[in-house]
Amino acid sequence: MHKKYLFFHFMLVFFLPVFLTAQASNDSLPPAATLEQCIAYALKNSPLIQQAAIDEQITEQTIKSKLADWYPQVNFNYSLQHNFQLQTSIFGGNPITIGVRNTSLGQFAVSQNIFNRDVLLAVRSKGDVQLQSRQNTVNRKIDLIANVSKAFYDILATSQQIKVADQNILRLERSLKDAYNQFQVGITDKTDYKRTTITLNNTKVTRQTNIELLQAKKQYLQYLAGYPAAAEINILYDSMRIEREIVLDTLQRPDYTQRIEYSILATQKKLHEANYAYEKNSYLPSVSLNGAYNLNYLNNNLSKLYANNFPGSFAALTLGIPIYQGGKRKSKINVAALQIQRVNKDIENLQLLVNTQYASSLASYKSNYANYLALKQNIELATEVYNVIELQYRSGIKSYLEVINSETDLRTSQINYFNALYQVLASKIDVLRALGLIK
Repeated sequence: MHKKYLFFHFMLVFFLPVFLTAQASNDSLPPAATLEQCIAYALKNSPLIQQAAIDEQITEQTIKSKLADWYPQVNFNYSLQHNFQLQTSIFGGNPITIGVRNTSLGQFAVSQNIFNRDVLLAVRSKGDVQLQSRQNTVNRKIDLIANVSKAFYDILATSQQIKVADQNILRLERSLKDAYNQFQVGITDKTDYKRTTITLNNTKVTRQTNIELLQAKKQYLQYLAGYPAAAEINILYDSMRIEREIVLDTLQRPDYTQRIEYSILATQKKLHEANYAYEKNSYLPSVSLNGAYNLNYLNNNLSKLYANNFPGSFAALTLGIPIYQGGKRKSKINVAALQIQRVNKDIENLQLLVNTQYASSLASYKSNYANYLALKQNIELATEVYNVIELQYRSGIKSYLEVINSETDLRTSQINYFNALYQVLASKIDVLRALGLIK
């Protein structure tokens, strides 16, 4: 018994951390999450994706309910009736009361469809309806991946701007201290340190604004991912990897058949074609078998109603032939044919739309990429200029106003750089979306 206890204790200690770690990785994000982790979490926990999964289940159950009509239908009906006045009929010119005061009926009924166009449509369109449901889920997932990626990059840009502000504040605080000391010993007037104070205050305000914006942007990412509002998402990124991810092959050509929208329209066309065949089948008869076994109880005395049974049974073949419906069937066939034509026009419009989206997103990407490269160079130049002017100022060659101006140029270059970084990454997502490469 003691050995069994030790074995159980060992297994519990050994496997419980593994189980808890696996559970945590599935149900929550790490303290700092990469873009891939955020996307994986969102695809599992986003309410929109979960709704799409529920829609798929609803579709499956609806299909099953339609196909159930192919199976034999068995029913039982029961009735109990008391006649206050019996029916009267004339026999040989004499009125005669017929029937009994109390009747009860128990009926077992069976029916089987042999040909029914509604059930035939359900069988033919089953696969396409399931496919359409899955494609709608895929479409939502693609939109979610694009939106989560953009939200992640937006948080990245704002976080970097806060870091830049922190560095600028440290630099400005040192400059303010130096300017104030020089004023105290009479080397400069109070204008220098007051200008530094103004710049420092503006930088602090900008930093606080970005901190508030960062919280809002994190909440938006949490909304997209279905992450608990009480928790907080912190992102993890590799600067070198992001630099590599900026590059995009701009020689690719759009193929509208690669877009999920085309797949959805192609499936819709198949469903419209199935509906067209369904409407044409409205001229065909419906055939079914049915039968019943009846338990008949008749008695004037209610207490003895079920003493005697007078059973009856039958089997029947039912053939329903539609003859004339005022042109209703022809109109429905025409509508079904027009729906096919309309979805063909939707496909043509999608092709034009994809070309337009690609051209627009590619132009935006190229513009943002060129801007990004220029601003990246500007940071290097502005940093070099600031360092030189600050050194010359300390040597008494340059005025403090030139130091402030160069510092402002550096700060502006840094902020613009990270804005450009976000814009080029976001525009790349738009290009990939237009190409249908987000899977």
